[in-house]
Amino acid sequence: MQLQDPAPGMKKSINISELLGAGRLKGLQSRSRERRDVLAHVRAALPPELEGTVITAGIEEGRLVVGVSGGAWASRLRYRSQALRERVADALGREIHSVRIKVVQAPSVDLRPT
Repeated sequence: MQLQDPAPGMKKSINISELLGAGRLKGLQSRSRERRDVLAHVRAALPPELEGTVITAGIEEGRLVVGVSGGAWASRLRYRSQALRERVADALGREIHSVRIKVVQAPSVDLRPT
């Protein structure tokens, strides 16, 4: 079966593996990998009762941004933000000047590593 050329004015679709191989999505891959690494370090720096509440984490312009699953958890985490900042900064070897804790909606699928 031969694919038809796209209609006039439409671009030819590109296979995702072509995009990845061509380096067009390298920046996105790198950022995703970095966020997964930061998330793992944030969770490792917290006690077990808090680590499971962390949904997202990343560093944006020297600020550690942590997304948690609820307001009560965010409040508890704010009390530990200074220690969290220091532990994550030491683990990553990066300077982190502040922490922002925010409530985010939990994904419908558990994304935590098994």
